[in-house]
Amino acid sequence: MNREARHNTPRRPSVRRYPRLMKWTIRFFSGVAVAVVYFIVFSIFFDTPIEYELKKSTRRIENEYEVLLQRYDTLQQVLANVSERDRSVYNILFESDPQMQEDQDRQRRLDFRKRLEGMSNLELGNWFDEHLGLLYQQVTNYVAMTEQQQARVAADVRKALSIPAIQPVDNHQLTLLTASFGERVHPFFKTMTQHTGVDYSVPTGTAVFATADGEVRSLKARSQTSGLSIVIDHGNGYETVYSHLDKVVAQPGRHVNRGDIIAFSGNSGLSFAPHLHYEVRYKGKPVDPLNYFFVELDMPSMRKLREISRMGMQSFD
Repeated sequence: MNREARHNTPRRPSVRRYPRLMKWTIRFFSGVAVAVVYFIVFSIFFDTPIEYELKKSTRRIENEYEVLLQRYDTLQQVLANVSERDRSVYNILFESDPQMQEDQDRQRRLDFRKRLEGMSNLELGNWFDEHLGLLYQQVTNYVAMTEQQQARVAADVRKALSIPAIQPVDNHQLTLLTASFGERVHPFFKTMTQHTGVDYSVPTGTAVFATADGEVRSLKARSQTSGLSIVIDHGNGYETVYSHLDKVVAQPGRHVNRGDIIAFSGNSGLSFAPHLHYEVRYKGKPVDPLNYFFVELDMPSMRKLREISRMGMQSFD
């Protein structure tokens, strides 16, 4: 019975399982080892995105530092040359050496450069950011100051354009002005009267120009003594008057620029012959228009025009 019992008892598979377990264990640790080796190799030869951006930023800062360093060296050489020239001039003029302040400044610059060279990349970047902010503030202040200067220049330009500065008709030959400002013989009363403008002997239909920027303020009818007339207000106390016209182009309220055609000359009103009577008024008082042709005429032409105008002792109105 004992033999039969031993024959019927099943065998244990434990002896066969050990080689498989060892085999899978070896495979697992081999895979782990390969993964570790792969990670080490990848980390040595390849960068992560964060490491790549950090290295890129570091290279950019280093390049900027090199550029700044080169500029600093160039400026240092220029300053040294200027300093040497100043020293030479000082020696020639005063036969002595100048004060040593510039040497002290040079030493401070050298110390400052050494301090920069001793900084780490982080310290250098912080210093660069700080001074970049100060430079940005200075540039902002400079831009604001420049804008103020531009506004002042624009205002001065507008003011200059509002001052009468050309002749009201085309008179390049300087032969059309026949009566000047001052005491002149009246053409009808034959007495000496104050002539408050200048007369241009031009045929009817001659183009009349605005002598400065301004606004047409009023228009006088033909029935007036001055005939059909235009008054332009230029601001800053200046007005110009164009009288004895035949036709008006610029109506009251219109803004005109220097050189615009505003009317055509004629013989309206109390006029001796076709002509244009032109006046310049400053703060309500008539002034000599010959002093307000400075944009169009140079000094020799101005003197010639004055000589011609003095010959006409009789006005046309």
